[in-house]
Amino acid sequence: MTEDRRGVGARVAERRKLNGLTQPQLADRSNLSASLVRQVEQGRVPATPAFLAAVSKALHCSVADLTGQPYPPAAGRDTEAYTAIGAVRAELAAYDLDPDETVTTIRPLAEIELDVADIGRARRNASFQKLGAQLPTLLPEVRAAVHRSTGVERDRAFVMLCELYYSSHSLAHKLGFADLATIAIERMAWAANESGHQVWMAASQFQRAAILTSGGNWNAALKYLESCRASIESRLVAGHRGDLVSWGGLHLQSGLAAARSGRRSLADAHLAEARESANRLGADGLDPILTFGPTNVGIWSVALAVEGLDAIEALNRASALVIPADMPKERVGMHWIDVSRAYLLNGDRTSAFDALAAARTIAPAQTRYNPMVHETIRALARAEARRTDTVAGFAAWCGITRAV
Repeated sequence: MTEDRRGVGARVAERRKLNGLTQPQLADRSNLSASLVRQVEQGRVPATPAFLAAVSKALHCSVADLTGQPYPPAAGRDTEAYTAIGAVRAELAAYDLDPDETVTTIRPLAEIELDVADIGRARRNASFQKLGAQLPTLLPEVRAAVHRSTGVERDRAFVMLCELYYSSHSLAHKLGFADLATIAIERMAWAANESGHQVWMAASQFQRAAILTSGGNWNAALKYLESCRASIESRLVAGHRGDLVSWGGLHLQSGLAAARSGRRSLADAHLAEARESANRLGADGLDPILTFGPTNVGIWSVALAVEGLDAIEALNRASALVIPADMPKERVGMHWIDVSRAYLLNGDRTSAFDALAAARTIAPAQTRYNPMVHETIRALARAEARRTDTVAGFAAWCGITRAV
């Protein structure tokens, strides 16, 4: 893995020049202001996900080409998670083959289900090391179970495979292996459809739309999500948990596509639909797949305001949010990353750094490899009138040795 410690701005400038474009021309193709393109290239403001999506489309490259992902692993335990990537890639390629040469016996499904549940907890708590240690072993065993069982037992095996593919996506996505993360979602969609499990099917749709949104295909994401919800709407009156979770989760993803495309009122409308579903559920902790519930909707409400570049609204929503101690660390860590971005938008650099420190404490690996964290810490470092050990130390911990 080649190490590239430049920031997004330098990569955007290089790609723009290779395409023979001026800053105004890139701005015109991206539907952005020339001043924003100039400020990002100069490192004066951090690139947002919406900026990255729009510019990557205009430059005919991937978002990862601009963020520099995957980042090199930090020395120590993180290398174990990176080492698993090759095994996961091979498993995703062999999804429809029976691993008869490597898996000769299969444990009872009830025993395997306990290990898969443990993987799910690791995913929800952003434990990359545990995912890296256990996925290469569990994936072939559950794949074998799918190919060697029938009826109800085969459905159980497919449900387990959904979790393993989702966890594979989580590991690949958060480490910056975008191509592998996309394949994992394709495999999860296959397993979910085979199992007939409503929430797993919705989770695959949720993540497929997220891929469209991250690439700037916002209208396509919105149209796709609307079609996914159409099959659920008629059942909502019955109030089944799986339908409410699916409906609400898909509305949250629609809110993200709307917010990143600059349609704030539409984002708030989708958020309201999700909140109504969460209120009907009435409690957190009922959904181990999408983690959908009142608290996660509150976390998303902050994120959507940040994506809409409304720092004041994001901070107001964050101040009113009470996160219970048992909320999964993945969600809480992402919340503090979003809060940090909101503080930076509002010009409060001290609070922005404090929020990053909170994210690091809660979910360290997730924080270290998050591109928005890298952009935020670079912005904080550039804004310092003099070098401070706290910001410089955090940057070094993220693998950033130069602020510009």
